Amino acid sequence: MPLITFVAHDGSAYEVEAATGSNLMQVALANGIDGILGECGGSCSCATCHCYLDEKDYARLEAPSRIEREMLDCVAEPHATSRLGCQVVVNAEMDGMVVHMPASQY
Repeated sequence: MPLITFVAHDGSAYEVEAATGSNLMQVALANGIDGILGECGGSCSCATCHCYLDEKDYARLEAPSRIEREMLDCVAEPHATSRLGCQVVVNAEMDGMVVHMPASQY
């Protein structure tokens, strides 16, 4: 299973194993990671799983869908590497990925 590091806005980091086929929101919720809320359950309709990826990780993924981009337009602290965790499906190549959470979700 890939290891993914979630970094809180205060810099504290949590490395967790992520099941392939799950999404970043599910991985965070299953591991008690603060800062990822997932209020809509992963239906890309609330943006409470907003996160930032490192540039190298962001570049390795497919571009966000139109719906995801529209939801990202509504987040409090958008960055160039913003994604919705519910829309990023884990695969084996994501081993070592770093996911940062925005302060606005704490």
